[in-house]
Amino acid sequence: MSGDASKALSNDVLWGGGRSPFSVSYGKMMMWFFLVSDALTFGGLLTAYGFARHSLAPGMTWPVGEEVFRALPWLHGSYPLMYVALMTFILIISSVTMVLAVEAGHRMDKKGVIKWLFLTVIGGAFFVGSQAWEWSHFIHGSHARVTLADGRTAFLEHNPHHGEEIDPAHFAMVIGDSYVGATETVHGEEALKLYNGATAVVSGANMTENEYGPPEYANFFFFITGFHGFHVFSGVVINLIVLMMVVRGVFHRRGHYEMVEKAGLYWHFVDLVWVFVFTFFYLV
Repeated sequence: MSGDASKALSNDVLWGGGRSPFSVSYGKMMMWFFLVSDALTFGGLLTAYGFARHSLAPGMTWPVGEEVFRALPWLHGSYPLMYVALMTFILIISSVTMVLAVEAGHRMDKKGVIKWLFLTVIGGAFFVGSQAWEWSHFIHGSHARVTLADGRTAFLEHNPHHGEEIDPAHFAMVIGDSYVGATETVHGEEALKLYNGATAVVSGANMTENEYGPPEYANFFFFITGFHGFHVFSGVVINLIVLMMVVRGVFHRRGHYEMVEKAGLYWHFVDLVWVFVFTFFYLV
């Protein structure tokens, strides 16, 4: 600012306060503060995950996403990562519908805000339900890891449910360090004999052991994806409350739809974080 311009402004204007330094409302600025702090939290969690992954004891390997995540419904483990890719696509599309809802709000288009915000809620609800589906498959397991009496590792081709009677005619296991990379397959009575003589059988995942690999893998999966899932669930609830207020005409009477914009900031952040979580857990 030049000297002449500064003299044209009174001290009350220059130092009196009451003006946002970035021409941003108090509510949006507080939302940005929250998102920055939340980003640091997720950054810390993903950094710890990376450190744990690269600090394994000799001889241990980190699970590969293609071997673990095969939860596409009705296709019995085919097309690995396809379902989580669908979840990710829906979540990204919900970010687009949120942008359209905010844009409609700028035009004071109440019907447009209702339409696009409703689709955003539907997309978020689908993601939360899909994450619950992924968790159920992760907990139940896909191919139980068997430690044979001679120390070799094998994986069941079919992971029997608890209490399910095993039919030798349809019982098989593959022997190797991983299910996908295994080259030897044993069937029938021979497979059942090896299974009955096994020293350990781990099926599915919990906080102490899992069939996929080191216990730390399941711990980080549950905590980080659960933490993100809680954010998505919270976002769905927030968007639903905002949607009901839009339907009642609250923001139209106020003359602005800034609340939709603030909810949109949170929703875009949740979508962005998922890109990193998806990359760390499923692709790398």
